Amino acid sequence: MNFLSLEYFTVVAEELNITKAAERLFISQQSLSKQIIRLEEELGVRLFYRTPEFSLTFAGRRCLSSARSILDIRR
Repeated sequence: MNFLSLEYFTVVAEELNITKAAERLFISQQSLSKQIIRLEEELGVRLFYRTPEFSLTFAGRRCLSSARSILDIRR
């Protein structure tokens, strides 16, 4: 896990839409999806429900809170 992964995760969590998040980050949708999947694998938890609509899991909500704190400290 690195700061870039946390930043990507935070934007996806805010947008709740991979396409919009990718546009906001100026990267491809595929690249962003792969980053999120890698982060989930690294953490060993699902961060997002993908159906019926894109939303945060409980672990995703907790991770978002921590990611924002970490990124705030970094800034």
